[in-house]
Formats: sequence, structure tokens, C-alpha cells
Amino acid sequence: MGKREEYANRTEKLALPIIEEMGFELVDTEYVKEAGTDYLRLYIDREGGITISECEVVSRRMSVLLDEEDFIPDAYIFEVSSPGLGRTLKKDRDFERELGSEVEVKLFKAVDGQKEYTGYLDDYDENTITIGFEDDTQITFERSEIAKINLAVHF
Repeated sequence: MGKREEYANRTEKLALPIIEEMGFELVDTEYVKEAGTDYLRLYIDREGGITISECEVVSRRMSVLLDEEDFIPDAYIFEVSSPGLGRTLKKDRDFERELGSEVEVKLFKAVDGQKEYTGYLDDYDENTITIGFEDDTQITFERSEIAKINLAVHF
């Protein structure tokens, strides 16, 4: 496990009691570098969505814990936010919750000449994701082939 995963995992362990106490769901935790700056991010949600004020409360409470624990030696920016409408699906609980939802799948390499597919999440297991289409056809991808899978958003 690399330091980024370690930081995210330790942060998740600190955050879970706070988030569960508030009745929220921890969607994801990440420690990433963007444009030369390190970011530690918590994505939280709940039925009906999350407000900016609720993100602020979690951020304030977590900031105190992160300062006390001080396990990240590098400078970073800490953010707490909603995963957004087009949330990324990563964990089995995400797939379970979103069965039947329309998703956008981006692949590392083209399959049947395409790298992007939009369809309905029909099934999943530990190794595969199955997407169904309007014409009742399906395609199954190995999880290792998928660069990113998000809920589809239409405006």
C-alpha cells in the first residue's frame, strides 16, 4: 500500500464515527495530487443529498482530528463535499445502490471499437460489471478494464 492509500485509509477510519453519528454515508476518501498540490478529500452523502453547511460541520470536526493525529507530513488541502450528481461508482455498496441506474462507463482500451458506453447497470460481482441497453442487449466488462464508471447525468 502506497502512502496515498495509507493516508486515505487512516482518514476514513477517523471520519467514519463522525459521519455515522451525523447519519451520513462516507462515499469515498482520496488523497491526490492535482496541479502540484496535494488534496485530502472526503465525499459524503445521504438520502436526499447533503448541504454545504453539513459539509462544513464535518470539515471542522475532521480538521481538529487531523491536526491532533498529524500523520500526513506534507502540506495538503482538506475538502469535504458531496460526490455530485454524476458520482463515481467504486465500491460494491455503490453498485448495489445503483442497480438499474443509467451509467457511463469509460474503458482503458476500446472494446468493439469503443472506449465509452452508456447503459443501465444490470449486474456486478467482484470481477465484472454488466451494462444493459435499450435494445435488451448487454455487455459485461472486467472491472480491470474500467477506467471510470459514473452515474449518467442529463440536463
